[in-house]
Amino acid sequence: MKILVACEESQAVTKELRDLGHEAYSCDILPCSGGKPEWHIMDDVETVINNKPFMTEDGNKKEVRSWDMMIGFPPCIHLANSGAKHFKLKREDGRQRDAIKFFMMLMTADIPKIAIENPMNIISGNYVKEHFPDLCEKYNLPIKKTQTIQPYMFGDAVKKTTWLWLKGLPKLVETENVENDVKYYVSKKGAKMSEWYAKQIIVDGKKCGYNTPEFKKHRSKTFPGIAKQMAIQWMQPIKELQLFAQE
Repeated sequence: MKILVACEESQAVTKELRDLGHEAYSCDILPCSGGKPEWHIMDDVETVINNKPFMTEDGNKKEVRSWDMMIGFPPCIHLANSGAKHFKLKREDGRQRDAIKFFMMLMTADIPKIAIENPMNIISGNYVKEHFPDLCEKYNLPIKKTQTIQPYMFGDAVKKTTWLWLKGLPKLVETENVENDVKYYVSKKGAKMSEWYAKQIIVDGKKCGYNTPEFKKHRSKTFPGIAKQMAIQWMQPIKELQLFAQE
């Protein structure tokens, strides 16, 4: 299978797919942090989706004439409901319009199997209909999410509500629920959040606050359990069909 993992610099999902023998490539405008530049396309994902030749980060030229699947992790900063207090400014300066168009560029790509991952966001509600009626009409929005998942459903003791939009793929099946092991932090204002989000991260000996690029990258990474099950569960039906065809 030829699989594009869009907007992924961590290569968490890409490496799981490669372990199963598939020709998977991560793609992001950032260099990869997953240690496999030969599997990373540092370029505009729209160019790659359109089946144009590309260079991997290690300098090799490649070409995929037709992608079998895409798993996309579009930036959520201008879409997530958690940032609603900033929506007015983002509508006015165009950032939110561009974010919606980018999300839907992935969602409507001419690829048979598509999964898009994001936190709770405006694609599923009536927000776009109210504020961007032209985009609502163009993309037939809203599009309800297909599934809600949590890292703790797949063995990682973390709460991070995640939505999936799926085309041609089954819902993920929970494998190991460790919700009782999730640790929480309560702020001075009484806000309760998963400890992984509240805890400061250290990069090169320096503490990185919530609004730093380092922390935003940390917060956006895919947890190992979800990455592994995306690869295993979404590849399994395809593998069975291939074996059946060979018989």
